[in-house]
Amino acid sequence: MDLDPDLAALRPLAGFFVLRTERASAGSLPTLAQTYAATSPDVSGNPLIFRVQKVATALRVPESRVAASVTHQGLAARLWSIALGCAALYGSVPDLGARLLRWDPDGSAPDDLWLPEVTPLPGDAATLADVVLHGHLVPLSAALRAHHRLAPGLLRGNAASALAGAGRELEHRARRHGRTDAAARARSLTTELLAHPLLTGAGTLSGAAFRRRSCCLYYRVPGGGVCGDCCFTRAPRSSPHASSG
Repeated sequence: MDLDPDLAALRPLAGFFVLRTERASAGSLPTLAQTYAATSPDVSGNPLIFRVQKVATALRVPESRVAASVTHQGLAARLWSIALGCAALYGSVPDLGARLLRWDPDGSAPDDLWLPEVTPLPGDAATLADVVLHGHLVPLSAALRAHHRLAPGLLRGNAASALAGAGRELEHRARRHGRTDAAARARSLTTELLAHPLLTGAGTLSGAAFRRRSCCLYYRVPGGGVCGDCCFTRAPRSSPHASSG
């Protein structure tokens, strides 16, 4: 199936899988390339810092690194969901280059991302790794680490966890809509991508279940606990620096 200009096949999946393609909707939003390159420590001049503070306020968490980790995992989940969804349903992915994809740091899925033009690329794992890992998650991690104390292992775990979660949810939704072919492609791509050098060792995949080897720090959110794929079975009682990688 060829990619259509509005990526309509993603709509039944809803939520994180949907990508807006209307040019007018993006307005003057920054591209993700501009977001990753921003160096200002001020909220008004740095979309990532704005987003981290927004997340911190919403979660009522005093530690900015916890909000930064949640921000990282949320954006990683959006990018993986879109890329995997297109690869599984269409057999190809749109060019999601950071110079093209626009982001609203004050928005939520699916109104946070816009792609003004749809240019198809191959839907194989190598292309997905190039588009998402190298094109987004590497510069995103660097941008967040410039302002927040986040261990590389934590961020690698976030990226792997977001991928596994997107793959599992896509497989479930594809089967529910009778797309067993797409479900099989989703699982195959997820397995292959988790073996990528940038993700290998971040966790263990058993069937559709994934267990990461790091913690995203969500347990430090007031009222939060450990996530379903966390390396911990219960929230640790330790120093503020524990479980960061």
